[in-house]
Amino acid sequence: MILPHANKLTAEQLKEVTTIVTEFGCKIQPIIGAVRTIYAIVGDERDELMITRLEGLPYVERIDRIQSPFKLMDRRSDLARGKLKLGGITLGRELFVIAGQCTIDPKNPNLFYETAQAVKEAGANMLRGGVWKPRTNPYTFQGDAKSLEILMEASRRTGLLVDTEVMEEAHIQLALDAGVTLLQVGARNALNYSLLRAIGRAIATRKTAVLLKRSIHMGTLNEFISAAEYIAAFGNPNVILCPRGTAPTLDGYRYHPDESITPLLKEKTWASVVVDPSHSVGKAAYVPACALAAIAYGADGLCIETHINPAQGIGDDPKQAVTPAVLAGIITQARQLWTTLRHAAPAG
Repeated sequence: MILPHANKLTAEQLKEVTTIVTEFGCKIQPIIGAVRTIYAIVGDERDELMITRLEGLPYVERIDRIQSPFKLMDRRSDLARGKLKLGGITLGRELFVIAGQCTIDPKNPNLFYETAQAVKEAGANMLRGGVWKPRTNPYTFQGDAKSLEILMEASRRTGLLVDTEVMEEAHIQLALDAGVTLLQVGARNALNYSLLRAIGRAIATRKTAVLLKRSIHMGTLNEFISAAEYIAAFGNPNVILCPRGTAPTLDGYRYHPDESITPLLKEKTWASVVVDPSHSVGKAAYVPACALAAIAYGADGLCIETHINPAQGIGDDPKQAVTPAVLAGIITQARQLWTTLRHAAPAG
């Protein structure tokens, strides 16, 4: 990775750098961070002559050679200096909460509008709503593109930015054109590298962010972080990692809760971690405890399924969505725990 002295290279400087790396079969991918732009060398960067020539350029501060399967997402990357800001919240500095319905019912938009207002009043920072939904059973409701209009109308009414899942390339542009701020990649697509590349290309020049959920059958942590690298490699590093429970399941829970991997992720990557307790445990009664456990493990935020009247919801809402009143209690307790942990006096 090339780190310039200035915030970014000039057009002439970038041309010179590109000419050098091209001679060695590599190319340059600019990565626009919050502090400055860095320039990833895509290809085999081990050639000492190439590195020597780059280091000799007067406008290059240094060349970082990070021996890691995820060079951009690695916590030693210069991208660690930047902080992602969404909905007025800088992740990592304040608790960040996403809340809303699993699935938007296009036949009853008022339920979503009421939920949106209620989660705002409960203290959520971003509104989630499922427009397109992956379903194990092909005969169950799969979502409806009409729900995208409902999602964005709720955003206009509340002033909350929105998060929705995209499942295929056609969804990406529809969501971006509508004004979706956070594109969600669900557990079933977390290892769909074609989709991850398509998202990376689509948001390369935007401020759009991505909430990348952990796959149901995700292997190592490196595999999870490397999936995020597929997106960031196109130039936009705004990727959030979202543990949401994995297989095999744990008796009584929907999946095996995995909020405990948060500190392990933070040892490896600078990316923010926002935990989804709703899918982890799969039952509304267990969500508050799982949410607080996530904060105790150091999560930067929570993604909680919430419905004004869960019994009237569709998708997963009837069984795992909490009410806005419960959400408000979770947020209050989570903020207290957040403050306690981050201002605790060091042992000694």
